Amino acid sequence: MNTSFGHRPSPQAVTLFCRVIDNFGDIGVCWRLARQLVREHSVQVTLWVDDLQRFQCICPEVRVDAGLQKQEGVVIRHWQNEEGLVPLEEVADLVIEAFGCELPVTYIAAMTQRPPRPVWVNLEYLSAEVWVGGCHGLPSPQPSGSLVKHFFFPGFTERTGGLFFERDLLLQRDAFRAERNAIPIFLQQLGVEKKDDEALVSLFCYPEAPVATLLAAMEQDARPVLCLVPEGVASEAVSNFLGVSAQVGKGRQQGTLRLQVIPFMSQPMYDRLLWACDMNFVRGEDSLLRAQWAGCPFIWQIYPQEEGTHLLKLAAFMRHYLEGLEPSAAQALQGLSAAWNGETAPMAWSAVRSAWPDIQQHHQKWVASLHKQGDLATNLLRFSAEKREDFG
Repeated sequence: MNTSFGHRPSPQAVTLFCRVIDNFGDIGVCWRLARQLVREHSVQVTLWVDDLQRFQCICPEVRVDAGLQKQEGVVIRHWQNEEGLVPLEEVADLVIEAFGCELPVTYIAAMTQRPPRPVWVNLEYLSAEVWVGGCHGLPSPQPSGSLVKHFFFPGFTERTGGLFFERDLLLQRDAFRAERNAIPIFLQQLGVEKKDDEALVSLFCYPEAPVATLLAAMEQDARPVLCLVPEGVASEAVSNFLGVSAQVGKGRQQGTLRLQVIPFMSQPMYDRLLWACDMNFVRGEDSLLRAQWAGCPFIWQIYPQEEGTHLLKLAAFMRHYLEGLEPSAAQALQGLSAAWNGETAPMAWSAVRSAWPDIQQHHQKWVASLHKQGDLATNLLRFSAEKREDFG
């Protein structure tokens, strides 16, 4: 996808609405987008969020009792109800409705009165399904007749909006890994001492994940594993393994597996955790994206949906991701992914561990292909500028 703006102007102001539904995935994506628009594109951004407590988990500086605040250049408003959302001067050039959260009626009314009319985009969930490419960018005229909402799909092909990544993300990752003591110092900040012969794995999952089965497979591995689990993640299963309540600093050695609970961390710290590990288990959308840019093997737990709809989306992603991977490595990765997402399949941990070199090489090619498509924030602004020109 061409990400050049040419002569098209960037919007001066963006308003982003977010309801926190998927734990940290929704706000995680929105917070990354808001910061990137401010830092890399000098855009004024207002972020409306309904759950400041969840927000604070990934950005500790957020004040949960503040109706209005500013963090990292982003104006943050607590979205509690629809009252007081109609100041015409606050209607932005680009209005982003994150994941179909439905804009307040009062804000939509203000949008209809604003000259020129704003560009209204529904930022959709990430999907690798084939139909996404055909729906990306489609207009949806609204009942008022004066507004048009457009669907903007993140994705893995040039027919989509691409994926989130900051301009210097891969440079930061490579510099972190290249610095001799960066990883040991980072782990010490988490209260972790890693042994030289241990493979380092992070585990971020939903409560439904078969954690006990995975840990049992890890503890039988002939090669040592250190598994780090953020506090509050799969607490019951981790507590059962530890024999005590899962708290920061708690750890246990069983077989060749050493499990340790670490603090829940901010987004920049989580990036470094992913970079430091040899393999990452991730969940939802935001951590999936960051695991890809980390450049090492990962297993994704997709957000569970009724009637197994999520498994179709997972299968679409795996078909895309596994293309070109050596067959035995692909089979191992497919098996572990299926088991981790609740399908009837063996927990093929040892097979995936043995295939790490092939998976690592394949993943590097995958990352390079995604990087060429341009980042979603830039592509989104380009799309917005084109629509503003169309509006005249």
